[in-house]
Amino acid sequence: MAEELLGTPRSLAVVCAFTAFMFAVGVGYYAPTADEVPVALWPLYADSAVAVALGGGVLASVASTVRRGGDVTVDAPTSRGLAYLHTLAFVWLVQFGLWPLVSLNLAFSEYVAAPDAWIYYWGVIGTHLLFVGLALLFPAFGRTTRGALAAALGLGVVNTLVDYWVGYHPPLLYEPGLRLAAATLAIAVGAVALASRSFRRLGEDSR
Repeated sequence: MAEELLGTPRSLAVVCAFTAFMFAVGVGYYAPTADEVPVALWPLYADSAVAVALGGGVLASVASTVRRGGDVTVDAPTSRGLAYLHTLAFVWLVQFGLWPLVSLNLAFSEYVAAPDAWIYYWGVIGTHLLFVGLALLFPAFGRTTRGALAAALGLGVVNTLVDYWVGYHPPLLYEPGLRLAAATLAIAVGAVALASRSFRRLGEDSR
């Protein structure tokens, strides 16, 4: 799938364009309430938009390889910095791609009864599941390290604290409680575990 979707300049451009669209939608969702959050915490508050931005960074990292006709799964560049980028992008895309399945369904009746539910329930869940699909392309060419996995886990914990202890969680139709906080942390841990199983370690060969 990575070769099919990212292996030619045209297909990569389509994926990049759709990623940019998802980023714009995410920014539009968080922008009206961003002034209520300290600027330093915006990356943790606008978590879905940041996840997509990280994914866009991963796509940009393989653009030169694809443009010169290289095999994205073999010739994509690797480095310690890219390993951190690949890992963080994967974890955040998986975490916040799955998060709406929990957060919206904890108040299912409120969301499906709300005006424009086809956007704010079905549209949100469908779009966020595409985050997971994008993330699953990255292990085909990406790498990880123990440090990158630890950093991703640490950010997942910090994000949960900022959202549910400090109170800067994404806009919802209800006040989240312990169940959503615990589920968010569990998804973060699961996403890191999936990254650990999915990515080759930096320095390993492609076999």
